[in-house]
Amino acid sequence: MLDTQPVLTFLLCGASAMAHVLASFRQTRFLPQLTRSVVNRAALRPVPPPKGKIATPEDFLKAIGRETDTKVTAESWEALWKLDGQALKKAGLAVNDRRYILWSIEKYRQGHEPAEFAHRTKSKKKIRGWGPSVQNGKQNRSKRHKV
Repeated sequence: MLDTQPVLTFLLCGASAMAHVLASFRQTRFLPQLTRSVVNRAALRPVPPPKGKIATPEDFLKAIGRETDTKVTAESWEALWKLDGQALKKAGLAVNDRRYILWSIEKYRQGHEPAEFAHRTKSKKKIRGWGPSVQNGKQNRSKRHKV
């Protein structure tokens, strides 16, 4: 036979119980969409085969430049492709180095050669200031402001 106790309780409590049930349903239904996943998605992506001059993780890190071969060590080719931001953070890399390495890994995974996408860091500004008002360390002043 059917158990009618939950139905009777629901009918006796009225609209406030129904509103509570609907609110909790909405929260549980949309909560997974709003939370971040803790899964390492890099581990789920396919590992590209080594090609050309790049046969080891050290060769890849040398090819992308920025001295990444001294900053990151990967035991095998598969271990390099399983790296994520948290692992690089634990290795003590700066944010811009982590982003560059992960970006380079993704570019190589998409089929691009490191010679196409590898680039140096931005060089330090040689001229201080916001533009033509300060050039070569000297402030350019207009002659009309002299009294």
